[in-house]
Amino acid sequence: MSTPSDLALPGYTTGTWTIDPVHSEISFTVKHLGIAKVRGRFDAVEGQIVTAENPLESTVSATVHTPSVSTGNDQRDGHVRAEDFLHTEQHPEMTFRSTGVRAASGDRFSVDGELTLRGVTRPVTLDVELNGFGTGMDGKPAIGLSASTEINRSDFGVTAGPAGAVVGEAVRITLEIEANQV
Repeated sequence: MSTPSDLALPGYTTGTWTIDPVHSEISFTVKHLGIAKVRGRFDAVEGQIVTAENPLESTVSATVHTPSVSTGNDQRDGHVRAEDFLHTEQHPEMTFRSTGVRAASGDRFSVDGELTLRGVTRPVTLDVELNGFGTGMDGKPAIGLSASTEINRSDFGVTAGPAGAVVGEAVRITLEIEANQV
């Protein structure tokens, strides 16, 4: 098991960081008809990252506001917000809470956690790349991370209704996060 001294993380800074929604992106990709990929994103996200003295004791919590989904097509966006998919009227938030951090290699980590979508909570693991620490536009410390995971939509009760026959089960979620130190 890696220890803090084993991890070469240039500029590593401990502290509490707030996700900057303007400079962050939560996106997803799902197959359509088994031959093409449809992409979308969520425009409203908030959350907190706490970098601990031992990086493996760091934590993450985030809330994505599901009504902010955008696929670039108003008709499709309406369907994705409806009961067949996200049912945003009843479930306006998707949340992630970390339960553990494991070193993978170099600046990569596995962040285990619980994803709640449509009122269903399941374990997921994010493959996280620490992009670095720097100074934000306001002169305060900032952190950048990239992460991804894949979920099965049915595990979260996303049946897709009649469209379920043409929408893939696997949903790839990608995160580009910039956060500012509090």
